[in-house]
Amino acid sequence: MKKTKAVNMSDKLISPDYAVSLAQDGYTLAFGGNVLYRSPVKIAKKLARAGKQGLHLVKTAVALEADILCGAACVSTVSAGFVGYEINFGLCHFYRKAAESGIIKAEEHSCYSVITALRASVQGVPFLPIRGMLGSDLMEAIGFKTVIDPYSGEELAAIRAICPDIAFIHVQKADKAGNAEIIGPTYEDLIVARSAKMLIISCEELVDDDYFGLSKKANISQVLTDHVVYLPGGAKPGACEGYYDVDEQEMQCFKNLKTPEELMRYLRDEEKKE
Repeated sequence: MKKTKAVNMSDKLISPDYAVSLAQDGYTLAFGGNVLYRSPVKIAKKLARAGKQGLHLVKTAVALEADILCGAACVSTVSAGFVGYEINFGLCHFYRKAAESGIIKAEEHSCYSVITALRASVQGVPFLPIRGMLGSDLMEAIGFKTVIDPYSGEELAAIRAICPDIAFIHVQKADKAGNAEIIGPTYEDLIVARSAKMLIISCEELVDDDYFGLSKKANISQVLTDHVVYLPGGAKPGACEGYYDVDEQEMQCFKNLKTPEELMRYLRDEEKKE
């Protein structure tokens, strides 16, 4: 269950590097966005450069974050319903190599079960029951157990809670207090925001204190937000609606990287340009 905040409610602005320093080795990290759309890619790159270890990544449908962090040997476990680029860029090859070689544990959820696991964290319960997975190989592969509904006697899948240590969500606009506006689909971000012990919002645009009010409601309230990071281009080379589309040339450049050494050189070269 989300902890009580002890931060300055009026100004939660921190640097990107400080935000990354809060993610300790072995932490469970949840990411907002979906595949190549409004995902916190710059944060993932900074985590990789910082050499984090043993991270557990959680997201319904993940792409660059998992590929970058698996390639940089930062990951122990990925819990996701889908890992890939979905469009014309194919599979996440660093993730795939790490999973096939046993370097990481690939917890193959359905998107629905990831959402349910996060909802259990929001509600402060150890698991939540769902229909629809009984008979699936996922039950045995991930070790899900079943429970009996005490009212009807129906057998249901019991999805154990996932409580992220930190959730990173990239948005279009935020103020220093932590109110955030999401343009376009919100995906599962509101559940992700409520599920984590700490919520860090990164934004394309930092708006004035009076931007949110009676006529403009925040998608994510400052009550949930621990820290805010001003990070233009935070989803690149993915897309952020209203700001930029997927950079297909840069995506292809990334996809051409074959080894962890090439990946780290690429990340260091990018850092020099920032």
